[in-house]
Amino acid sequence: MALTAEYEAKLYHILRIIAGTLAHLLSFGFTVFVTTVARPGSSLFSWHPFLMTLAFSFFMTEAVLVFSPDCSLLQSFSRKVRVRGHWLVQVLTVCCALTGLITIICNKYLNDKPHFVTWHAFIGLITVLYICMQSLGGTSLLYPKLLNWPLAKLKVYHATSGMIGYLLGTTSLLLGMCSLWFTTSVIGISWYVAALCPILVSLVIMNQISSAYLSRKRIQP
Repeated sequence: MALTAEYEAKLYHILRIIAGTLAHLLSFGFTVFVTTVARPGSSLFSWHPFLMTLAFSFFMTEAVLVFSPDCSLLQSFSRKVRVRGHWLVQVLTVCCALTGLITIICNKYLNDKPHFVTWHAFIGLITVLYICMQSLGGTSLLYPKLLNWPLAKLKVYHATSGMIGYLLGTTSLLLGMCSLWFTTSVIGISWYVAALCPILVSLVIMNQISSAYLSRKRIQP
């Protein structure tokens, strides 16, 4: 029985390494693919899909995976370094998302098109505003005594809200892939393969967050 339990633990660890590595590759590959399709710099609009994909597919994924015990790119560094890495990448996420939002607003204004009339635009706006508030709320982890709340409780709240933000980002990406621009640029099986990338990565991210914070850590009253 002891050998079986040990074998299962090793198998679970290997599967987590594979899943995490796959998340790294898919998030990067999807970003490169959209960049190729968008050709940033070819038009004002082209910066919008590029920046939003860079923010929600690549940077935000890496910001979460930096804490992965199995596949973090900073696994050999101290937790303090990983926290700083998380902050840095999350700042890049917010900067890219805000720039991408400003770009599409300017593009619609210049082309005299209505703003925020599709589900993609509406969810995208909510997502950008949400991650900005989420990032500002993360500063509470640096000064837990000011809020008079246990640090463990703040971490659980931050992880939970972060997972919601990640799902919003994934939803926004998928809705963007249903837009006229993307469906005319990417057709056939390529569209389904591309759509599968953020979905699979989001499953890995949800599993990591729930395993690290929501399942094992209990909030003490």
